[in-house]
Amino acid sequence: MTSKAPADRDSAATPAALLRASPLPPLEARVLLTHVLGWRQTQLITRADEALDSASVQCYLALQARRVAGEPVAQLVGIREFFGLELEVTPHVLIPRPETELLVETALIAMENLARPRVLDLGTGTGAIAVAIASMRPDAQVSALDRSAEALAVAARNAARLLDRKRPGGAVTFAQSDWYDSLDASLRFDVIVSNPPYIASGDPHLSQGDLRYEPRGALTDEADGLGAIRAIVAGAPRRLAANGVLWMEHGYDQAEAVRALLVAQGFTQVQSERDLAGIERISGGRLAD
Repeated sequence: MTSKAPADRDSAATPAALLRASPLPPLEARVLLTHVLGWRQTQLITRADEALDSASVQCYLALQARRVAGEPVAQLVGIREFFGLELEVTPHVLIPRPETELLVETALIAMENLARPRVLDLGTGTGAIAVAIASMRPDAQVSALDRSAEALAVAARNAARLLDRKRPGGAVTFAQSDWYDSLDASLRFDVIVSNPPYIASGDPHLSQGDLRYEPRGALTDEADGLGAIRAIVAGAPRRLAANGVLWMEHGYDQAEAVRALLVAQGFTQVQSERDLAGIERISGGRLAD
């Protein structure tokens, strides 16, 4: 007598079969399936022909359908890797992008010769930049601001989960603020960094792809895309210590305009850095003595 498979398993529903039938790009399908199963990527190979239970299959198919409809993978699985850190992601925050790692790298270079550097991250979102800097420089005193209470809650959870509670620089300080508005006027920073909303209001990308599901306020200033950058540059001289630096991410075609804003505010050594695609992705400068 031939034994039957358990009732909650479908012998045809294997990882290999689900991935073959998926309309998604292979990487996205694998990410969703490993998330549902709680497996590592290698297990999709070593257990490719294993029959899956119906609940897992239905959960995967539901996520697949949502992705086909346009929802970002990072929101579907609730995490996105950034600078080697697995960050919590929700619909209340901008999804961290690989190109923003350039901002972290540049900030770290700027503070190489500083002991216990004081760092301010404006518009922190997930806390990606602040947490990455704090993880790489345990002695850095890091503050992070955002006007969204929901975003700050996500950022605080990421910091609590990913950072050593005994780091010499202390815990990252989070506060709700519209740029510098609620910041203690006496505070000064060696490095200010920001990935502000820089997409112009009429940009068609706002209604395409993952951007449709991300908080609009983290993407656009509802104007020419430079409003937030103007505010950050204008307020920076009163918040930077002597020889302090400011670095900001911006749009692919905004580098020249951002450099002009920095020069107009008295910054020196003004320059832009290119990402791996060759795009001038960030610009910054040093506050003159």
